[in-house]
Amino acid sequence: MMKKIVLLLSFICAVSVTQAQEVKGNSVSSKEVPPVWPGCEESASTSNCFNQMLAKHIQQNFKFPKDYTSEDKGSKVLVSFVVNKEGNIEITQVKGGRASLQEEAKRNIMAIPKMKPGSLNGKPRAIKYTVPFNF
Repeated sequence: MMKKIVLLLSFICAVSVTQAQEVKGNSVSSKEVPPVWPGCEESASTSNCFNQMLAKHIQQNFKFPKDYTSEDKGSKVLVSFVVNKEGNIEITQVKGGRASLQEEAKRNIMAIPKMKPGSLNGKPRAIKYTVPFNF
């Protein structure tokens, strides 16, 4: 049941990655391309594939901390991270829950594999994500 909740919340964390701007009557479009999860290179929608693989990764790697108690039930930890310009994960913020819950959420996110980085106008760019963990 808990894994299904984590899976559902992971899908909710999808990030919109297209930007458009107007410049004096000329339409200039900047397209931000999301990172590409290993195995999603040939997918019709690499963004959807990324979200599915992220949810699958979280579900398969989710563990309750050894000191988890009934008092922790319902605790929520938010992990913000970026897929940097090299395609590696960098955690930028962790909020909520107690320390061992935060450490478990961070461990799970740091286990995400290296991937092709996101880009803007063809140049590598760090792309930010936030994932909720409900314990």
